[in-house]
Amino acid sequence: MLGDRYTPEVIGRVLMPCGAWHPYAIIQERETWDGLPEELRDRLLVAGEALLNRAWPALPATLFLEYARVGNRSRYQDARYARRYALRDLVLAECVEGEGRFLDDIANGIWATCEETYWGVPAHISMQAAGVGLPDVEEPTVDLFAAETVALLAWTQYLLGDRLDTVSSLVRPRILAESKRRVLDPCLARDDFWWMSFDPGVHAINNWNPWINSNWITAVLLLEPDAGRRVTAIYRILRSLDIFLATYAEAGGCDEGPGYWGRAAASLFDCLDLLHSATGGGVDVWHEAKVQSMGRFIYRTHISDTYFVNFADASAISRPVPSLVYRYGKAINDQDMMAFGVWLLGDRFGDVGKQESTLARILPALFRVATSPDVEADEPQPRDAWFDGIQVMVARDQAGSGDGFFVAAKGGHNNESHNHNDVGNFVIYVDGKPVIVDAGVETYRRQTFSPQRYEIWTMQSGCHTLLPAVDGVMQAPGRAFAARDVTYSLSDDAAQLSLELAGAYPPEAKLRSWRRAIRLNRGADVEVTDSYELAEPASEIVLSVLTPCAVELGEGEVRLVASQFGPDGLNRSAGSATLAYPAAVTDVSVERLPVTDTRLGGVWGNHLNRVVFKVAAPSQQGGWTWRMAR
Repeated sequence: MLGDRYTPEVIGRVLMPCGAWHPYAIIQERETWDGLPEELRDRLLVAGEALLNRAWPALPATLFLEYARVGNRSRYQDARYARRYALRDLVLAECVEGEGRFLDDIANGIWATCEETYWGVPAHISMQAAGVGLPDVEEPTVDLFAAETVALLAWTQYLLGDRLDTVSSLVRPRILAESKRRVLDPCLARDDFWWMSFDPGVHAINNWNPWINSNWITAVLLLEPDAGRRVTAIYRILRSLDIFLATYAEAGGCDEGPGYWGRAAASLFDCLDLLHSATGGGVDVWHEAKVQSMGRFIYRTHISDTYFVNFADASAISRPVPSLVYRYGKAINDQDMMAFGVWLLGDRFGDVGKQESTLARILPALFRVATSPDVEADEPQPRDAWFDGIQVMVARDQAGSGDGFFVAAKGGHNNESHNHNDVGNFVIYVDGKPVIVDAGVETYRRQTFSPQRYEIWTMQSGCHTLLPAVDGVMQAPGRAFAARDVTYSLSDDAAQLSLELAGAYPPEAKLRSWRRAIRLNRGADVEVTDSYELAEPASEIVLSVLTPCAVELGEGEVRLVASQFGPDGLNRSAGSATLAYPAAVTDVSVERLPVTDTRLGGVWGNHLNRVVFKVAAPSQQGGWTWRMAR
């Protein structure tokens, strides 16, 4: 789509030279900065004033080594992020005020950043030949956050320019030197950073590709003075993005889930938006169906309120950046998406730029969104969506409303990006509130992305909705373990996903076949029909559901009762429904799953309930139906 259309010759003609691209007002353009809404200006100024004369958090070797030694990645990252956010806020405050009061602290932040041995994080250091441990200064590698850092410095220099020279004439040359050594030169010299995707068989292609490329583009546009290198870099980026785009089907489904949309499709948007701007519209693919569908994924997977479909490592609670959703919708001329962005923001137009974490996204939010909206706020809530590439069905009772049943179900395979072993999993919400859920993922640590990943309970099929474990054998990880014979059907009365699950299990599970159909009968119920055949007799089949509801056991049914849950002070309400289970079930019990992790706790509070269904001495061939009704 990109590399074939925009060859080096074309790029050379349309790309603005270094210094000519002027996307946003710089500090000298006082009328523009002074013209921001007073509420915005005050907020940005207060944030900067809180950082005056600050001490910059130390990043000692032993803190970096905590990841290698004990698996903790958070303490180093927290200290590192504090540096980046402080520099960002100081730069914005100086731009708002324009009087030089923040420049010394900005220079301190730039210098502290340039003095760091590695701009990334310990969890990503395995990209270097020396492996996990301390960073090797002789081998600069580019991860997500090295890329974020170069973009932060590039925007800082763009906005402040020669104002930095009032502190020292050596500040700007240091920015350029470190940016070239750490990012610009390695990205031109090497093809083997896995996120570039030039050898896609080495590593699964995911959000790293457009996320890093968006920051690389920024650094090239703002810092690279050599015209030839600029063209070469942009063309390499386009080729890399083409490989990312090729992993998506036309329907635009993201196997990382809505929680990663902001750094998958939305980072692709960042790339395309930057290139469209820096070429005066010479690079323009907003009309491409796939690009449009990738954007729409975010509102097509919205359930209600802050709830989104959350397969894989995505969270059930998501807060997409409103300005980003709005701008993507505007670029592809999708009124529903624009309206959704306005709805996400609500009446908090003074908060524009607050949810965005980087200057790359704050600046367009300030200057391209912070005005009266040109569409009415709305939750589009499409009635149905089918993402064939990732085999995900989304269905609700009625369009434009959270009332009634909402179902999302998936097929796919067990080597998806941020994979859980969850082929055949589904979630159910009633009146916009969770009833049967996917737990999500705990705070990332070393084990999360290690060979021990599937020892974590949230990753296992046994903790996903009604996925059978036969004599204790659950689904296995790997691309070969996948759904088969997947069919999707749709009518005004119903939506249904039907699939064969046996292929997601290893031979020890004794499954010759396990055929499942997940059906929403609009305005009535949700019906799950299973038919199975075992290759040999089994002692027991165990299935379960996770719920934030209170649970009452009855004869042939489980009542899931509305209750309050969630972190202290943010109590949320679960929905309510009754799950009728088949007569083949010989035992039903309820387990309280304690939630001690802060990331999961922020969604579900201190526990989830797991309702466990056991079928003792199952027949070798059989079937049953589960029905969820009010």
